[in-house]
Amino acid sequence: MQDILVSAIGLDVHRDVIAACCLHGRIESEPEAEHRTFSTLAPGMCEMRKWIESTGCRYVAMESTGIYWHPVYDALEPCFGGEINILVVNARHIKNVPGRKTDMRDAQWIATLLRAGLLRGSFIPDRAFRDMRQLTRYRKSIVNDINKQKNRIDKYLQSSGFRFSTFLSDIFGISGRNIIRHLIANGSITREALDKCLKRKLRLKFEDILVSLNGSLSAHQRLCLSRMFTHLECIESHLAEVEADIKDAIAPYKEYLELLTTIPGVNMVSASAILAEIGIDMDQFPNSQHFCSWAGLSPGNNKSAARQKSTRINQGNIYLKEMLCEIGWVIAAHRNYPLSGWYWSVKQRRGGKRAVIAVARKILALIYIMLKRKTPYDASHFEARKRQNDDKRARRMVNELRKLGYSITAPTA
Repeated sequence: MQDILVSAIGLDVHRDVIAACCLHGRIESEPEAEHRTFSTLAPGMCEMRKWIESTGCRYVAMESTGIYWHPVYDALEPCFGGEINILVVNARHIKNVPGRKTDMRDAQWIATLLRAGLLRGSFIPDRAFRDMRQLTRYRKSIVNDINKQKNRIDKYLQSSGFRFSTFLSDIFGISGRNIIRHLIANGSITREALDKCLKRKLRLKFEDILVSLNGSLSAHQRLCLSRMFTHLECIESHLAEVEADIKDAIAPYKEYLELLTTIPGVNMVSASAILAEIGIDMDQFPNSQHFCSWAGLSPGNNKSAARQKSTRINQGNIYLKEMLCEIGWVIAAHRNYPLSGWYWSVKQRRGGKRAVIAVARKILALIYIMLKRKTPYDASHFEARKRQNDDKRARRMVNELRKLGYSITAPTA
């Protein structure tokens, strides 16, 4: 391998220890290797930072091993006044030779590849977006906890003989919560009490709901239901606090939020989550194809001996991918959206799940262009494209009919 750097540092990061190797020397000669081992505790991180600054090397690379690289990256980011190049590399791209694997050899191999310029770092957004990303990902986990708690309460009510979820599409709406609170307080519900609990159209199902609530809770069952419902309300109040924090953190980027919300199916919550994952600087990616590949929305290229093998998408950024797929399902449910036509076109050939991935990729490509040019979503481009396709289809059908001997007359305006 031809070296292009005078010095390079490779780090093999683990939970408790960091193996470091610094290769330095003239480019045309064999480099000298200096090996060190550091603890992942705060004193060890400080010692590692001082050692790197003492070597004068401004090029550092490490594997993206789970979450263990996060504190290492944060500790090294201020080195040399921020004038340091830190690469977090996909471990699949730097596999060492099997059978000769140790922590020190791994660190030296990383440094060797970095010195030869063969490593490509992963996209790491600015600190502000990394902090925002923690909030949006935490919000997602809270929403999952809320759904689990709702399912737990529903299951408990079903096991206690209350099956009113058969007639209420959401037992945690206003009417459903009124019923649950009344059951906690009294153990059963009367016709008069149910009449006060139900709102609007649910009154049309009054008799069915009353029959489904024909039972009573014991003191123990009321206690258990009370604890579950109180916990649900506590999680929901915590979710409101986290969403307020996200709103404060995303406030400086209101211009970009407004751009993203012009896309059909994208609201403020999903726009905030997308911005937290990708940032606003699209110059990090050469084009939209690289951007979609980083997110894990591009099919692979796996062909050997003239045979096409599996082209499954890679893992990519699972948080971004899940959010875009949710938006894709929303778009698919609205036939009047221009993007939904793409979903139904792909679904006929490849199925619904692959079609949603295709829509998610198209949305991400649009986001790349919108943030790059700072222009809002414009559906007129899709309408013009649709007219072109319709004209092309009409010409093809006319040609087929003429081949069969038919005479075609253009309609008068």
